[in-house]
Amino acid sequence: MNSKANTGNLGEDLACRYLINNGYKILDRNFRKPCGEIDIIAKDNDATIVFVEVKALRRASSLSPEDNMSSSKIAKINRTASLWAGSNDASINQEKGFRVDLVAVELANWQDPIIRHYKNV
Repeated sequence: MNSKANTGNLGEDLACRYLINNGYKILDRNFRKPCGEIDIIAKDNDATIVFVEVKALRRASSLSPEDNMSSSKIAKINRTASLWAGSNDASINQEKGFRVDLVAVELANWQDPIIRHYKNV
């Protein structure tokens, strides 16, 4: 596995831990369809389904993880989220619906990550 994949996997693991520690229930990971992939599907503590995109970078980078989130990426996530929601209708609270969040993870090492959570991107 290459360094980029290792960074991505570590970022997703840390994002899951962060979400669980903040009251989310993880429903699925790495949901793939031809139109895109969703890193984490979770349920917020208010019963909202949350489709989470994780962006992780090593701190040595001059960019922030958020710099890698584009409007085309958000559109792909929304299309893929709609497919998941359509086939998991019973999981969606009709009053709450679903949203797309970004969890940005900066890594120096696995013990000292900086995690930022942006709701409803």
